[in-house]
Amino acid sequence: MHPLDAVITLKPIAEDEFLAHTQSDYANMIGPFGGATCAALLQAVIQHPKKIGVPVAFTLNFAAPLADGPFTICTRAARTNRSTQHWVIEARQASGVVALATAVFAERRPTWSDTEAQTPQNLPSPSSLARMPTENRPAWVQRYDMRFIEGAFPDTFDGQEQAHSQSRLWVRDHPPRPLDYPALMAISDSFFPRIFVRRRKPSPIGTVSITTYFHADEAALAAQSDHYVIGTARANTFHQGFFDQSGELWSHQGQLLATTHQTVYFKD
Repeated sequence: MHPLDAVITLKPIAEDEFLAHTQSDYANMIGPFGGATCAALLQAVIQHPKKIGVPVAFTLNFAAPLADGPFTICTRAARTNRSTQHWVIEARQASGVVALATAVFAERRPTWSDTEAQTPQNLPSPSSLARMPTENRPAWVQRYDMRFIEGAFPDTFDGQEQAHSQSRLWVRDHPPRPLDYPALMAISDSFFPRIFVRRRKPSPIGTVSITTYFHADEAALAAQSDHYVIGTARANTFHQGFFDQSGELWSHQGQLLATTHQTVYFKD
């Protein structure tokens, strides 16, 4: 079983409840990798018998630290319309709610389409770039093959502040795994906190809220298979203990698969 599939293997325990378990393969410095938690909560809706359509948007707010071990995912279809469905999802442990999410699913239909975001151009191939070393990194980093073009996580925190926090890279699951919605959700949280790239110094941080918008349909995911995706990320502002960052994930053929935004707490 692929490590990500262990994360999203959920046991139904009631009509709207599932039992999940954190996985050491996706451990972070403290607790589990947030992207893995998001993937598990998204999967709870994907496998729900009342689900319609495919994911369009997913937002998760981290209410409290998620402890290693089992947790319960509670789902509720708040409203189902003709082509859209709105979900409320909670992750619960003994301490109560530790994560609260909402999701929008929809039946996608053929329409006029266009993409105004600019596809990254003239990128070196993944094979021409070295994989980012994963030794002495949190376990979750080892689950991704990251090949940076610019804005890599600093080898050392030398305190040399950079002019911007932009990153561009090729990234995919390690070992390779065909892309699906839970994997795309998890990868959308794989961008390192921008403050580390910008300031190149350690700082206590924690994601408060993450939202990912899915632009890929199932055909696009099938065409992507286990190829590398192109990732771009940048910060928008750092202000009074919080910063936000935005990212894009593109297929190897230049199709926009997802956009993501998050707000992160930091201590100076």
